[in-house]
Amino acid sequence: QVQLVESGGGLAQAGGSLRLSCAASGRTFTMGWFHQAPGKEREFVAAISWSGGFVYYADSVKGRFAISRDNAKNTVFLHMNSLKPEDTAVYYCAAARSSDHNRSRWPDYYDYWGQGTQVTVSS
Repeated sequence: QVQLVESGGGLAQAGGSLRLSCAASGRTFTMGWFHQAPGKEREFVAAISWSGGFVYYADSVKGRFAISRDNAKNTVFLHMNSLKPEDTAVYYCAAARSSDHNRSRWPDYYDYWGQGTQVTVSS
């Protein structure tokens, strides 16, 4: 099994930046980020293939967030820039055993999930 541990969440002002990290205990293929606000469905944010050659973003974060990974460290990052109050949510990283990264926007695609890290953006 693969364990995922997120870090880097916290408070930021609108327009600010945060970098989230997710360390995996073993090798993974596709990795992604989702977020969930209270009472809302978990929503796709970004995903990246094992090689980093394919990346996907939700329309709401495109141009503001960037996903990357360091396979030598089994770590995926989410660089969040130009933060907005509506970005406030718990952010979860996820990892898939499958290399079918074209299905990475759907939660059911993933096999492992982190515990989540809170991101709060104030205006």
